[in-house]
Amino acid sequence: MIVRLPICPSTMKEAAKLAREGCPSLTTVVADEQTAGYGRHGHAWHSERGSGLYVSIVLRLALPPASAPVLSLALGLATAEAIANSTGLACDLRWPNDVLIGDKKCAGILVETEGPAFIAGIGINVNQSAFPDDLAALATSLRLASGSHHSRDQLLENLLESVERLTGILVDEGRDAIIQAFSRASSYVHGKRVVVDAMEGVTDGLDPSGFLYLRRPDGARTLILAGGVRPAG
Repeated sequence: MIVRLPICPSTMKEAAKLAREGCPSLTTVVADEQTAGYGRHGHAWHSERGSGLYVSIVLRLALPPASAPVLSLALGLATAEAIANSTGLACDLRWPNDVLIGDKKCAGILVETEGPAFIAGIGINVNQSAFPDDLAALATSLRLASGSHHSRDQLLENLLESVERLTGILVDEGRDAIIQAFSRASSYVHGKRVVVDAMEGVTDGLDPSGFLYLRRPDGARTLILAGGVRPAG
Protein backbone atom coordinates (compact mmCIF):
# COMPACT_ATOMS: atom_id res chain seq x y z
CA MET A 1 0.00 0.00 0.00
CA ILE A 2 1.29 3.44 -0.95
CA VAL A 3 -0.14 6.49 0.81
CA ARG A 4 0.50 9.67 -1.19
CA LEU A 5 0.31 13.04 0.52
CA PRO A 6 0.69 16.47 -1.07
CA ILE A 7 2.25 17.83 2.11
CA CYS A 8 2.92 16.67 5.67
CA PRO A 9 5.25 17.56 8.52
CA SER A 10 7.16 14.27 8.23
CA THR A 11 6.54 10.99 6.41
CA MET A 12 8.23 9.25 9.36
CA LYS A 13 5.48 10.39 11.72
CA GLU A 14 2.77 9.37 9.27
CA ALA A 15 4.31 5.92 8.76
CA ALA A 16 4.72 5.42 12.52
CA LYS A 17 1.02 6.18 12.99
CA LEU A 18 0.10 3.58 10.36
CA ALA A 19 2.44 1.06 12.02
CA ARG A 20 0.68 1.58 15.36
CA GLU A 21 -2.60 0.92 13.59
CA GLY A 22 -1.30 -2.45 12.34
CA CYS A 23 -0.62 -1.76 8.67
CA PRO A 24 1.19 -4.49 6.70
CA SER A 25 4.90 -4.55 5.95
CA LEU A 26 6.03 -2.40 3.03
CA THR A 27 3.26 0.14 3.63
CA THR A 28 4.77 3.31 2.21
CA VAL A 29 4.12 6.99 2.83
CA VAL A 30 5.37 9.41 0.20
CA ALA A 31 4.91 13.18 0.23
CA ASP A 32 5.45 15.89 -2.35
CA GLU A 33 6.66 18.17 0.43
CA GLN A 34 7.62 17.92 4.10
CA THR A 35 7.43 20.90 6.41
CA ALA A 36 9.42 19.28 9.21
CA GLY A 37 11.43 16.52 7.55
CA TYR A 38 14.37 15.25 9.58
CA GLY A 39 17.32 12.89 9.46
CA ARG A 40 19.59 11.32 12.06
CA HIS A 41 19.93 13.16 15.37
CA GLY A 42 16.99 15.37 14.41
CA HIS A 43 18.87 17.21 11.66
CA ALA A 44 16.51 18.99 9.27
CA TRP A 45 16.07 17.50 5.79
CA HIS A 46 15.59 20.03 2.99
CA SER A 47 12.27 18.97 1.41
CA GLU A 48 11.58 21.23 -1.55
CA ARG A 49 8.09 20.75 -2.94
CA GLY A 50 7.84 18.41 -5.91
CA SER A 51 11.59 17.98 -6.36
CA GLY A 52 12.63 15.12 -4.12
CA LEU A 53 11.47 11.67 -3.11
CA TYR A 54 10.45 11.81 0.56
CA VAL A 55 9.37 8.36 1.64
CA SER A 56 8.96 6.28 4.79
CA ILE A 57 8.37 2.54 4.69
CA VAL A 58 6.95 0.32 7.42
CA LEU A 59 9.02 -2.87 7.63
CA ARG A 60 7.90 -5.85 9.66
CA LEU A 61 10.98 -8.05 9.60
CA ALA A 62 12.06 -11.08 11.62
CA LEU A 63 14.91 -9.06 13.12
CA PRO A 64 15.67 -7.84 16.65
CA PRO A 65 15.80 -4.07 17.28
CA ALA A 66 19.59 -4.36 17.58
CA SER A 67 19.70 -5.04 13.83
CA ALA A 68 18.80 -1.42 13.07
CA PRO A 69 22.40 -0.39 12.23
CA VAL A 70 22.78 -3.15 9.64
CA LEU A 71 19.27 -2.48 8.36
CA SER A 72 20.38 1.09 7.70
CA LEU A 73 23.29 -0.28 5.63
CA ALA A 74 20.89 -2.50 3.67
CA LEU A 75 18.67 0.50 2.95
CA GLY A 76 21.69 2.48 1.75
CA LEU A 77 22.53 -0.33 -0.65
CA ALA A 78 18.91 -0.43 -1.82
CA THR A 79 18.86 3.32 -2.42
CA ALA A 80 22.09 3.27 -4.41
CA GLU A 81 20.79 0.32 -6.45
CA ALA A 82 17.49 2.08 -7.18
CA ILE A 83 19.28 5.25 -8.27
CA ALA A 84 21.56 3.27 -10.58
CA ASN A 85 18.63 1.34 -12.07
CA SER A 86 16.61 4.54 -12.59
CA THR A 87 19.31 6.92 -13.82
CA GLY A 88 22.51 5.01 -14.55
CA LEU A 89 24.31 7.11 -11.92
CA ALA A 90 26.83 5.31 -9.71
CA CYS A 91 26.70 6.13 -6.01
CA ASP A 92 29.14 5.87 -3.15
CA LEU A 93 28.00 5.03 0.40
CA ARG A 94 29.31 6.88 3.44
CA TRP A 95 28.80 5.12 6.75
CA PRO A 96 26.33 5.09 8.33
CA ASN A 97 23.54 6.59 6.22
CA ASP A 98 24.69 8.86 3.38
CA VAL A 99 24.37 8.13 -0.33
CA LEU A 100 26.80 10.19 -2.41
CA ILE A 101 27.41 11.09 -6.01
CA GLY A 102 31.03 12.14 -6.16
CA ASP A 103 31.67 13.90 -2.87
CA LYS A 104 28.17 15.35 -2.48
CA LYS A 105 25.17 13.84 -0.71
CA CYS A 106 22.14 12.94 -2.83
CA ALA A 107 20.22 10.79 -0.35
CA GLY A 108 19.98 9.93 3.32
CA ILE A 109 18.64 7.06 5.40
CA LEU A 110 16.92 7.03 8.78
CA VAL A 111 15.75 3.98 10.74
CA GLU A 112 13.46 4.19 13.76
CA THR A 113 11.36 1.59 15.54
CA GLU A 114 7.65 1.69 16.29
CA GLY A 115 6.74 -1.27 18.48
CA PRO A 116 7.82 -4.40 16.57
CA ALA A 117 8.09 -2.53 13.27
CA PHE A 118 10.98 -0.65 11.74
CA ILE A 119 10.28 2.65 10.01
CA ALA A 120 12.69 3.28 7.13
CA GLY A 121 12.93 6.90 6.08
CA ILE A 122 14.63 7.61 2.76
CA GLY A 123 15.08 11.05 1.26
CA ILE A 124 16.46 11.40 -2.25
CA ASN A 125 17.27 14.66 -4.00
CA VAL A 126 15.81 14.03 -7.44
CA ASN A 127 15.06 17.10 -9.52
CA GLN A 128 16.40 20.01 -7.48
CA SER A 129 18.23 22.50 -9.70
CA ALA A 130 19.84 24.37 -6.79
CA PHE A 131 20.21 24.23 -3.00
CA PRO A 132 20.28 26.85 -0.25
CA ASP A 133 23.69 28.44 0.32
CA ASP A 134 24.35 26.39 3.44
CA LEU A 135 23.82 23.13 1.53
CA ALA A 136 25.16 23.94 -1.94
CA ALA A 137 28.69 22.70 -1.22
CA LEU A 138 27.45 19.49 0.40
CA ALA A 139 24.38 18.36 -1.55
CA THR A 140 23.53 17.39 -5.10
CA SER A 141 20.53 15.96 -6.92
CA LEU A 142 20.10 13.32 -9.58
CA ARG A 143 19.20 16.11 -12.00
CA LEU A 144 22.32 18.12 -11.24
CA ALA A 145 24.50 15.01 -11.51
CA SER A 146 23.01 13.74 -14.76
CA GLY A 147 21.76 16.87 -16.50
CA SER A 148 18.35 15.23 -16.91
CA HIS A 149 14.94 15.34 -15.26
CA HIS A 150 13.93 12.04 -13.63
CA SER A 151 10.61 10.38 -12.80
CA ARG A 152 10.04 10.21 -9.06
CA ASP A 153 7.38 7.53 -9.59
CA GLN A 154 9.81 5.27 -11.46
CA LEU A 155 12.44 5.85 -8.80
CA LEU A 156 9.94 4.96 -6.06
CA GLU A 157 9.01 1.74 -7.87
CA ASN A 158 12.65 0.75 -8.20
CA LEU A 159 13.35 1.77 -4.60
CA LEU A 160 10.59 -0.42 -3.16
CA GLU A 161 11.81 -3.39 -5.22
CA SER A 162 15.37 -2.87 -3.99
CA VAL A 163 14.31 -2.39 -0.37
CA GLU A 164 12.36 -5.63 -0.45
CA ARG A 165 15.30 -7.47 -2.05
CA LEU A 166 18.02 -6.16 0.26
CA THR A 167 16.00 -6.55 3.46
CA GLY A 168 15.20 -10.08 2.32
CA ILE A 169 18.92 -10.80 2.07
CA LEU A 170 19.40 -9.43 5.58
CA VAL A 171 16.67 -11.66 7.00
CA ASP A 172 17.57 -14.79 5.02
CA GLU A 173 21.38 -14.60 4.92
CA GLY A 174 22.16 -12.56 8.02
CA ARG A 175 24.08 -9.43 8.86
CA ASP A 176 27.38 -10.52 7.37
CA ALA A 177 25.96 -10.65 3.82
CA ILE A 178 24.91 -7.00 4.09
CA ILE A 179 28.13 -5.90 5.81
CA GLN A 180 30.20 -7.49 3.05
CA ALA A 181 28.05 -5.94 0.31
CA PHE A 182 28.23 -2.50 1.94
CA SER A 183 31.99 -2.81 2.36
CA ARG A 184 32.37 -3.53 -1.36
CA ALA A 185 30.09 -0.65 -2.36
CA SER A 186 31.57 2.01 -0.08
CA SER A 187 34.87 3.85 -0.44
CA TYR A 188 34.57 4.87 3.20
CA VAL A 189 34.77 1.49 4.94
CA HIS A 190 38.48 0.73 4.46
CA GLY A 191 41.51 2.98 4.18
CA LYS A 192 39.74 6.36 4.09
CA ARG A 193 41.22 9.19 6.15
CA VAL A 194 38.26 10.78 7.88
CA VAL A 195 37.20 12.98 10.75
CA VAL A 196 34.43 11.80 13.07
CA ASP A 197 33.29 14.45 15.53
CA ALA A 198 36.79 16.01 15.70
CA MET A 199 38.53 12.61 15.96
CA GLU A 200 40.75 11.86 12.97
CA GLY A 201 41.90 8.49 11.69
CA VAL A 202 41.72 5.94 8.89
CA THR A 203 38.67 3.72 8.49
CA ASP A 204 39.37 0.08 9.22
CA GLY A 205 36.27 -1.94 8.43
CA LEU A 206 32.93 -2.72 10.05
CA ASP A 207 32.24 -4.84 13.11
CA PRO A 208 29.61 -7.65 13.08
CA SER A 209 26.91 -5.20 14.20
CA GLY A 210 27.62 -2.76 11.39
CA PHE A 211 29.59 -0.16 13.34
CA LEU A 212 32.73 1.47 11.94
CA TYR A 213 36.31 0.91 13.12
CA LEU A 214 38.67 3.87 13.06
CA ARG A 215 42.46 3.47 13.26
CA ARG A 216 43.77 6.53 15.06
CA PRO A 217 47.21 8.12 14.46
CA ASP A 218 48.57 6.49 17.62
CA GLY A 219 47.59 3.06 16.27
CA ALA A 220 44.60 2.58 18.56
CA ARG A 221 41.52 1.04 16.94
CA THR A 222 38.30 2.75 18.02
CA LEU A 223 34.76 1.54 17.34
CA ILE A 224 32.53 4.37 16.13
CA LEU A 225 28.92 3.85 17.20
CA ALA A 226 27.55 7.15 15.88
CA GLY A 227 28.72 10.44 14.43
CA GLY A 228 29.15 12.34 11.21
CA VAL A 229 31.93 10.89 9.05
CA ARG A 230 33.65 13.38 6.73
CA PRO A 231 36.83 13.20 4.63
CA ALA A 232 39.87 14.60 6.45
CA GLY A 233 41.66 17.56 4.94
